[in-house]
Amino acid sequence: MENVYIGKGNLAGKGVYANRDFDKGEVVVKYNLKPLTKSEFEDLPESEKMFTHAHHSTIYLYSEPERYVNHSDTPNTYQDLENGADVALVPIKKGEMITTDATKDDI
Repeated sequence: MENVYIGKGNLAGKGVYANRDFDKGEVVVKYNLKPLTKSEFEDLPESEKMFTHAHHSTIYLYSEPERYVNHSDTPNTYQDLENGADVALVPIKKGEMITTDATKDDI
């Protein structure tokens, strides 16, 4: 997590920030997703359910730091689900909040 850090944000009070400059097309956050069965999802505490997303009909629990990447209608990263990462859409400066379009789930 040396390339990003967790600070204040709108997702459970947290957000992810760049700890260095990133070029367009560079991986900013690599995912460490945990696939869940429907039963495992239902057994999660409500506070954890907000950190799940469905991709290709599988529910995943997001870990830190990716769980705190805030949504934006004008994001600076996109979700590369094949490679499990948020990738820079534009150059990102050190200290800038990392954002993505979180509406890309395919439940």
